[in-house]
Amino acid sequence: MIVPAGSVDRIAAALHANGLVLRGGFNFAPGDAPPTGSSGAPAAAVLLVGQAGAAPWPHFLRWREKQPRSIANPLDTWSREVIGAVADTFGARAVSPSDRPYLPFQQWAMRAEGLKPSPLGILMHPQYGLWHAYRGALLFGYELPVQAAEPAPHLCDTCVEKPCLKSCPVDAYSPQEFVYPSCLAHVRGANGEPCRTGGCLDRNACPYGADYRYPPEVQAFHMAAFAVL
Repeated sequence: MIVPAGSVDRIAAALHANGLVLRGGFNFAPGDAPPTGSSGAPAAAVLLVGQAGAAPWPHFLRWREKQPRSIANPLDTWSREVIGAVADTFGARAVSPSDRPYLPFQQWAMRAEGLKPSPLGILMHPQYGLWHAYRGALLFGYELPVQAAEPAPHLCDTCVEKPCLKSCPVDAYSPQEFVYPSCLAHVRGANGEPCRTGGCLDRNACPYGADYRYPPEVQAFHMAAFAVL
């Protein structure tokens, strides 16, 4: 079964109503071993759901005002609710990057949008830079009129200065690895205020996608979640 192209457009419109973006998708190939769809049979197609810039933030805040302040992982919970409602409407199975066992979201995203990782590990987008995210995916039991993207221009290949590797006070990022303990200790420590309130200094040093840069309050929210502040 192949769903009409208009259905994909309606899915995109339903996500857009909450500030989310349809981030491409593809039909699984015979050798892919996909996860199950809503029927319990292997999925035939996947659509990636995410954000560009901080567009979902006002929608999330309105939802959060009505929730208990003690709610755990509020952004994940909101994303699951929104994407889950769209999945129910269109007969899909909604999955999240935090689901266990983990699904290969980064590989799916690279395939769907033709992206490559930046030195920080975040996928570099030719328009959004590092200021985007994937909030979930929709798995379908039938094929969709979508296909994997051709490789996008990788801006990191032409970036000579690599400021994203030179701004961290504790050199947590390098071409070889991310030193998580050093980053976490700094963010939680006495000298970590700039990171806690304004976000990762390495990420902010990237010159690409500046129009989509998350506002400081959004970056502070994510940093607090990262450091469990």
